[in-house]
Amino acid sequence: METLVATVLIVVVFMMSSMILNNLFSSALTSRTHSIEAHLSELHYLYLNDELEMPHVEEFDNWQITAEVFKQNKHAYISFEAVNKLSNKEYNKSFYAKN
Repeated sequence: METLVATVLIVVVFMMSSMILNNLFSSALTSRTHSIEAHLSELHYLYLNDELEMPHVEEFDNWQITAEVFKQNKHAYISFEAVNKLSNKEYNKSFYAKN
């Protein structure tokens, strides 16, 4: 009887740990934004060097990227918005626009 109880407890512990690891890995995969952050930084660099026309729309991997210049409180800003087409996750980045 003790062997059966120990076996059931071991199976339950391994099942729980497997579920926890699965949750950690899936959340790590869906929250990766390094590639889109690097691409938005590249677009910002291109804007600063007059190689990017505004407004700008493009697709990068599974991301739909829009960039536009807007004014707020006497300051001009450039706003980059990226939306993942698969997960609908949004990533926004804003900078001061050059004069």
